[in-house]
Amino acid sequence: MNNINWSSEKNLSMLADFYEFTMANGYLENNMEDNIAYFDMFFRSIPDDGGFAIVAGLEQLIQYLQNISFTDEDIEYFRNRDMFSEEFLDYLKNFEFTCDVWAIPEGTPVFPQEPLVIVRGPVIEAQLIETMLLLTINHQSLIATKANRIVTAAQGRSVMEFGPRRAQGYNGAILGSRAAYIGGCIGTSNTITDRDYGVKAMGTMAHSWVQMFPTEEEAFRAYARTYPDSCVLLVDTYNTLKEGVPNAIKIFDEEIVPKGFRPKGIRLDSGDLAYLSKEARKMLDAAGYEDCEIIASSSLDEFVIKDLLNQGAEIDSFGVGERLITAKSQPVFGGVYKLTSVEVDGKIVNRIKVSENVGKITTPGFKQVYRFFDRDTDKALADVITLHDEVIDENKPYLIFHPIHTWKQKTLNDFYVKPLLERVFDKGKCVYELPHIDEIRDFREEQVGLMWDEMKRLQKPHKYYVDLSEKLWNVKNDLLTSHR
Repeated sequence: MNNINWSSEKNLSMLADFYEFTMANGYLENNMEDNIAYFDMFFRSIPDDGGFAIVAGLEQLIQYLQNISFTDEDIEYFRNRDMFSEEFLDYLKNFEFTCDVWAIPEGTPVFPQEPLVIVRGPVIEAQLIETMLLLTINHQSLIATKANRIVTAAQGRSVMEFGPRRAQGYNGAILGSRAAYIGGCIGTSNTITDRDYGVKAMGTMAHSWVQMFPTEEEAFRAYARTYPDSCVLLVDTYNTLKEGVPNAIKIFDEEIVPKGFRPKGIRLDSGDLAYLSKEARKMLDAAGYEDCEIIASSSLDEFVIKDLLNQGAEIDSFGVGERLITAKSQPVFGGVYKLTSVEVDGKIVNRIKVSENVGKITTPGFKQVYRFFDRDTDKALADVITLHDEVIDENKPYLIFHPIHTWKQKTLNDFYVKPLLERVFDKGKCVYELPHIDEIRDFREEQVGLMWDEMKRLQKPHKYYVDLSEKLWNVKNDLLTSHR
């Protein structure tokens, strides 16, 4: 099953910062409810100082936007706060989402300052969705990005997401597993994510299984008889090399091979994984089980995996838990939602937020993002954020320049471009066809493949160009000048 309506079982319309409702009431009181506003959702820095992020969560955002409504209980809550007008309560009672929305598809590599989502519509509607939009895109983009880093570190070996029990809440577990799959994991230990999203659930036994039997051998034998065609044995409950691996080999010989099957693997969950895996590999190969995989878990992340492989660990696949599902090293994606323009008499009037902190100065305007690709290699060259109606001529050289350090310039030749933002809602109606999660995952793999290998380094990756078009830069610079 796929595209389950995640928000249908629980009305999440009230999951909003309180100021969104106080502002909405204020807009209504000031006769501004029909004013058209433009908001950008973007992020300011890549988690773990990586080379790029992976955007995810659009499917759940769409479902949320399709289901916004306020119940009688919600209306009574606001009435009891004694802060909101009856006119506003009536507005909420009859609320209908009518905005236009554009978004970058899930699985796309993205960069700071690029709008991942653009919302245009009546200011109250556009404002009320801020919190849910941010938490939905922020969370899944964070996990998809972390998963992709870990998968990259595994150098072609399979990575399974093993973290639901350590996630921040059940939605963090369910949707985190979904995002990890988009990021590159081959499956999850989370059964409900398999049922609802088709992300294959994986798992065999815990140490408690082994402890429930009088001996490890009896535990292995019972499991092998139950699952002879998919037998993976956890070998580190007592003594990995003196008992666990020898017992596994014995059970493979006596219970698996005689029935016409081959053992699938053994799992190491503690100890020196590099040393144990190398020794276990020797023992399995000597017993004729060269095809038996060695699976490793135990507080892994991209750096531990990289070190294990550098030390020659004989590990075929990894199960990664808490450090993936919580993005432990940097558990905040940092996406923000900022007003960029309003419409006055049908014309777009740009707005800017100015700050002493240069990184917090917003880029005004209704935008598009173009990705430039080299015609010979198909590799991504740069991204340029433009005004929404700009057209880039692929037959002419294009000058890109740093938005702040403008003397840093480069002329691109022999390129083609692709716009990244796609229309998702047209006047409140969804016009976007939701892809299957396997299509999203394949798209992510394809798009990451278009990034240069130097951008995939875990530390100090090559910096990718993300610049403003000359027209957009002039709009921003003129607004900054006017506010000096």
